Amino acid sequence: MNALPRHEIQTLLLPVITLAAVLAPIFWINPNTMSYFGLGLLLNLAVPMILASMAQLCIIAVNDLDLSIGAFVSLVSCIAVTWLPQQPALAIAAMLGCVLLYAAVGALVEIFNLPSIVVTLGLSFVWGGWALILLPMPGGATPQWLQDIMNLAIPVVPTPIVYALAIAAAGHWFLMRSAPGVRLRGAGGNPKAIVRSGGSVVRAKAVMYGLAGLLGILSALALVGITTSADANIAQRYTLVSIAAVILGGGSFIGGKVSPIGAMLGAVTLGIAASFLSFLDIAPKWQIGLQGAILIVVLSLRTLLARRGERQ
Repeated sequence: MNALPRHEIQTLLLPVITLAAVLAPIFWINPNTMSYFGLGLLLNLAVPMILASMAQLCIIAVNDLDLSIGAFVSLVSCIAVTWLPQQPALAIAAMLGCVLLYAAVGALVEIFNLPSIVVTLGLSFVWGGWALILLPMPGGATPQWLQDIMNLAIPVVPTPIVYALAIAAAGHWFLMRSAPGVRLRGAGGNPKAIVRSGGSVVRAKAVMYGLAGLLGILSALALVGITTSADANIAQRYTLVSIAAVILGGGSFIGGKVSPIGAMLGAVTLGIAASFLSFLDIAPKWQIGLQGAILIVVLSLRTLLARRGERQ
């Protein structure tokens, strides 16, 4: 991967500092977390969260917002633990159908100029209802090959870190460096230019929504590979966490401004904060509060730095 441009490095500086600020007290309170095993345990659930954040990033890149990604990941998790072990063809067909539905929603949002927040909020109830029908009670079984992939022991560097870096590198190359990725982001950054060049904003949004669906499927598969079971609400919190991760990583709700590497850092930061508080037996409501506080502080610092830059 080519060296990052200066402006992208500046965008990533704040997420890196935030991640370091979260890690520092954790390492100080429990030095064992700096070990290979400790980091692997701390980042155990980071990979599915990163993939869900990348899915959200695809939607934000085209100036929309997805309030259904958590419910979607939950639905696919239920499909994975019910149909994938015994009926893999049916499971794959259902997942592909979900991706196509996601793409169709993206096209309809653009064609009819619908508010994505309202559409995806309604879609979240659809995903959630299907998940409850498919798996009314927590349970199910995860295929062994999924467990093997997520529990793969990579020497020297903990497996979640390797997966996180690979996801960020692939996302950065495709969206920020490849010609198709740049054109797709143009649907959010400069849709008029897409039309003038003979492109289609409807097609671009359909593709980006479809990519979000595909990444949501990967997130669900990673999640059940770790947890080995599922329920209809297993990933509901991913919706807000994914939005926070993208914004924490330097993304913006308008203009198609996103950073795959920044989104990965944001997801890791929020995941680590929640994991460590769980380790300390802190109530979940405080975990959510800390994640919100981190986001508020980072956004405040970003605003202050932007104003200082304008004055200079």
